Amino acid sequence: MCLADKGPTLTIVHGMNHQQLTKIFESGATSDPLDEILVLVALIQPTFDPLLLRQLHHDTARLFAGTYPGFRACNTQYHNLEHTYSVVLATARLLHGLTCTHNQDISIQVMEQAMYSAYFHDTGLLMKTSDQALSGAIYTQNHEERSIQVMAQYLESNNLSHTLIQECAAVIKCTDLTLDPKDIAFPSPASKLAGYILGSTDILAQMADRCYLERLPFLFQEHKDGGLKTHDSALELIQDTTFFYHNIITERLEKTFLNIAQAMQAHFHERWQISDNLYYTNIGKNIDYLQKILQTCENKMEYLETFLKRNPTP
Repeated sequence: MCLADKGPTLTIVHGMNHQQLTKIFESGATSDPLDEILVLVALIQPTFDPLLLRQLHHDTARLFAGTYPGFRACNTQYHNLEHTYSVVLATARLLHGLTCTHNQDISIQVMEQAMYSAYFHDTGLLMKTSDQALSGAIYTQNHEERSIQVMAQYLESNNLSHTLIQECAAVIKCTDLTLDPKDIAFPSPASKLAGYILGSTDILAQMADRCYLERLPFLFQEHKDGGLKTHDSALELIQDTTFFYHNIITERLEKTFLNIAQAMQAHFHERWQISDNLYYTNIGKNIDYLQKILQTCENKMEYLETFLKRNPTP
């Protein structure tokens, strides 16, 4: 592969191997996803001032590290900073893909609502310094409402409008898999579009993660700590994942959110000259591999673990 460095129009000249595709998928042209996020924001809306976005990116790291005033460090291993950043990057990509697909501008309002909400969408799992709980996972159920509170406090402190805060609240609600977006009172068409975007990217970023299968026991533990009793063991959750994808997730992506995730393909084609939607490609690989190993592990977690060798970031 040869990378022709032309600033924000960096393109791929030749073919790529698996390692190079993984690098591009996970962070873009550099190891810092913020670099790619800022490039895409400039492509989507050249007049947008990214100053607050830069600040928010770094403040989010402080929130999850426990160095932001009033918050303790994140101790949920599935919904962590890496997940948040991956959703933000996916959101910027989908916004860019929609611009390419529709050949029309994505408004600054839609971009702000989608991007700001992406940073805050799981902050409800963070504990305040006054919390006595052992894990932020105790807030798993309805953590979206706590995330909205963190978002509102932060945006208010940065003098953002009450209207924007109300819109971001509706956007964050779209990440709640138990909630039908038809039941959300969107303040504007912009917030509805931003909500469908974030609802899609939250799913895509999780399930396309190359360590997604290895992270599922972390998800089970969060559910257990949060009082969700949908599965009796991590193995049971893993066994149900293929059904969950084929019967719930695909319905939500394709029908509930109007299949806007398909625009990812336009992003990868325009930005990197890659013909695939790498999110769907990676999800397909994860699900196919899971189906294969479940057939040979004899329903025993210790056997299953021998097939899951990657080490996800805690």
